[in-house]
Formats: sequence, C-alpha cells, structure tokens
Amino acid sequence: MDKRKLTKPSQPLKGELQVPGDKSISHRAVMFGSVAEGETRIHNFLMGEDCLSTISCFRRLGVKIDIEEDEVLVQGKGWDSLTEPSDVLDTGNSGTTTRLMMGLLAGRPFHSVMLGDESIAKRPMRRVTDPLKLFGTKIDGREEGNFTPLSIRGGSLKAIRYTLPVASAQVKSAILLAGLQADGVTEVIEPERTRDHTEKMIIEFGGEIDREGDIIKVRGGQQLKAANVYVPGDISSAAFFMSAAAIVRGSRVVLKNTGLNETRTGIIEVMRKMGAKMEITENPGSGERIGDIMVEYSELQGTEIGGELIPALIDEIPVIALLATQAQGTTVIKDAEELKVKETNRIDAVVQELKKLGADIEATEDGMIIKGKTSLRGAEVDSWGDHRIGMTLAVASLITESPVFLENAEAINISYPAFFDHLDKLIH
Repeated sequence: MDKRKLTKPSQPLKGELQVPGDKSISHRAVMFGSVAEGETRIHNFLMGEDCLSTISCFRRLGVKIDIEEDEVLVQGKGWDSLTEPSDVLDTGNSGTTTRLMMGLLAGRPFHSVMLGDESIAKRPMRRVTDPLKLFGTKIDGREEGNFTPLSIRGGSLKAIRYTLPVASAQVKSAILLAGLQADGVTEVIEPERTRDHTEKMIIEFGGEIDREGDIIKVRGGQQLKAANVYVPGDISSAAFFMSAAAIVRGSRVVLKNTGLNETRTGIIEVMRKMGAKMEITENPGSGERIGDIMVEYSELQGTEIGGELIPALIDEIPVIALLATQAQGTTVIKDAEELKVKETNRIDAVVQELKKLGADIEATEDGMIIKGKTSLRGAEVDSWGDHRIGMTLAVASLITESPVFLENAEAINISYPAFFDHLDKLIH
C-alpha cells in the first residue's frame, strides 16, 4: 500500500499540460479495432491499468496488438477472427472493459469467462446481463449473472428494443456492440443522454447508426473498417487540474487538446455556474471535438447540481464536492445515485474523506450537501482504491495548512500514471 505525503505548495499553479488520452475512447478504440478489418492505429492512447486490461483481454481472444510508446497498433481481421480464450479474461479494475466486452462477446460463437478484481466483484452487472439475455445470449454468474465471475456463451442474436432503466453509457454501449452482431435493427431508448463515444466510433470505423430523439438504432451484420484514431485528452483527468487552478490563489493553467464531447462537458458547465474564470479555444479536427481549456483562480459560488446534467459529469462529482468546500454558500448535488456503484460508493467515500480534512459535508440518499468557505486541514486520508477519490484528495492537499497523508495513492495509476509528475510540473 502506497502512503504518500502531500504538502501545500508555496506558489500557485502555472503553465500548460497535455493530460493523458481519454480513458473511455482508448478502451473503445481497441475494441472496435479488434473487430474491424485492417490495421487500426490509435494515437495518444491512455497507458493506464484499465486500458491495458482491455488490450490484454483482446490478445487472449487472438488479436495481435502492438504498443509503440503512446501509440497502439491493432491488427483486426473482422468479428469472426476472435477465438475462444484458453484462459479467464481478467478485466482488472475496469468496469468499462467488463461491461462492454460482455456485449461484444454476446455474439461470438464460443465460451468465455470474465473476472475482475475485488472492486469489480462488487459492481452490479445484471443491468448488462439482463438485456444481453434478451438477445439470446447465455450468461451466468453469481446471483444469476449480477456479479463476476461471469460465464458467456455467445452465438446468433436477435435484435431487441430496450429502454435503459438507468442512464448508463456502459450499458448502452454493451447493447450496441451486441446489436452490431444481431439479426435485425436494435433500438436503445435513453432516459437521459449519456456519453456517446461508442456511437461516434461506430461511424469512425465505417458503420452506420441513427439517433431519433432519445432512440438510438443500429443494424446488425455490419462489417467495420480499420481507422486512424486520435484520442483527445481526457476531460475527466483535466477536471482535477481545472479544479486545482480554480481554488489555488493566483493560479492559471491551460489544458491542451482536451476532449470537448458535449456529453462529457458537465464539469465545464458546473464550474461556469460556480463563477470560475475559464476560456475554451476549439481546435479543428475530425471525430471528437477537441480544444484548449484555460482556468484561472476565482471566487466561486455554491450551486445546485442534478437532473440531466449528472450523466455528463458522473466521474467529476468527487472533485466538484471539493470545489464546493471553497465556494460561497451551499452546494447541493442530487440525482447521483449512480455514484454508489462506481469503483467505490463514491458518495460515502467523498463525504468521509473530505470530513477528515474539515469539510462541512453531509451525504444524502442521492448525493451530498456541502457548505462552503471552509478552511481545510491536513489529515490521514484514503483513496478507497478509487483513482478519482485519490486525485480529489491530492488536489485538496494544495490548500490544506498541514500535510495530507494519502493511503492507497497507487490507485491513481488506473487512469493517470503521470498525475503527480504533472502536478509537480505546474507547481515548479
């Protein structure tokens, strides 16, 4: 277990950063490249543990994948080239790998078993396995397929029409990956719009997908073609430096080439509502929107966050709670029940750990209430093995009067192995 001593810097954060490639897009690029025809080259790939778990799983399915610095080359030979794995597919700590691969494997005519770490073993999978069973896939696991390990015997699928009971990009993506292999047109109805990287990537790899209002339609039997994929900087990683710049007096940080997908920019909307000084310059390109984000220190105001905005910032809520401790007035976060089934119960984790630092914060059934203008103090805190909690606590240490001792700091490597190096770069 890695305990790290974090001390308040003597000067503000200044400079430019290119945050690592987007985690969601990196996962999906490997998956689509593996079932497409030809060589897919992925630039600015995130070399975090989660995304490397995805590469490992597809290698076990017979796909040749080479890593060259921050580029990944995937030699795809179509859907039918995947072969039955001789061993368990270990998805590590990655919920994205686990859930999306279930949809992809649902249509493959062989047997596979998926297993993750202790955290994955606690995360609910029935939200994916239930709709996949409607396609005709045979899936089993603990509690009738709700928890790993999961056994999947794929085969021929029949298209379905399915209304998502919760707004979840992972569940939607699993259904779309199965739908690409099914007989007929699969329809997914979203209660609220979620991140749409899978839909964009289907198009980028030469496929067809339609959206009419909240209904997404995909035709089965499509053959995909290899693509050159540029992975933009991950806005969920950028959010920690955006937040740090907003609360450390005198700071000014520019985050280069960051993804600006409109289903992911809830953090920008919330920070603007709170009064953060921010400028965004879009850079021309194809596929995903991309640009530079400048954030300066500013006096923040408390706000209310909920409703359709929540799916666009579900990964950023821990650091938004930290921002709220420094804002004028009270911030209310609601409609965020999904936080309870992330890498940890993030509502409990955020409240318990920020309280240790002196925050005035209370948990609710679906979120939290935070009173602002609080002076934070040093303490021993724990990431709970959750990368987002770990980075939130590291950002908090920038404004505590005494040192913060962070237990399980290594969890940050899941999505951002260079996090502390990049933080040092902005401080010195």
